[in-house]
Amino acid sequence: MAPGQIVCLSGPSGSGKSRLLRAVADLEPHGGVVRLGDRDQDSLAGHRWRQSVMMVPAETAWWFDTVGEHLHKPMPDALGALGFPDDAAEWAVSRLSSGEKQRLALIRALSRDPQALLLDEPTANLDDDTTLQVEDWLQSYIAEHQCPTLWVAHREDQIQRVAAKHFRIDGARLREQEVEQ
Repeated sequence: MAPGQIVCLSGPSGSGKSRLLRAVADLEPHGGVVRLGDRDQDSLAGHRWRQSVMMVPAETAWWFDTVGEHLHKPMPDALGALGFPDDAAEWAVSRLSSGEKQRLALIRALSRDPQALLLDEPTANLDDDTTLQVEDWLQSYIAEHQCPTLWVAHREDQIQRVAAKHFRIDGARLREQEVEQ
């Protein structure tokens, strides 16, 4: 995967898409080889790898009371770009909808300046307009920061909009699919 490239991964429910992301994130044991540039996953402590290769799961966890406590650094431009007011960092997590949590989890991950992204259905809880807004913002961020990204998606229209490459899990195989550019 090249810097700044988005590779989409699809497949039926239960086919192993999330497990693959978890293996790349060093959250699940595996027998493969994972590299970021010239660094092997095995050459770094797990927490160091996960700081560089940031996974945003489909179901996000929140452990502090406010949004801002979860951010490694302030992200006012990102908050604004995703439709949040200036004071969103002060919001109580308990008041967030599932769609707000999903968008804020993306901001939280990017506040740590990762070198690669693993996105597990990052727009699953969003309406169509907000999905397009998030896609545009993510594509801009990924291109600007040259962040290779593995993006799990189910919607073919989304895959066609965001992916440079697309792989589908088919049983025990990973098959490359055509992406119309």
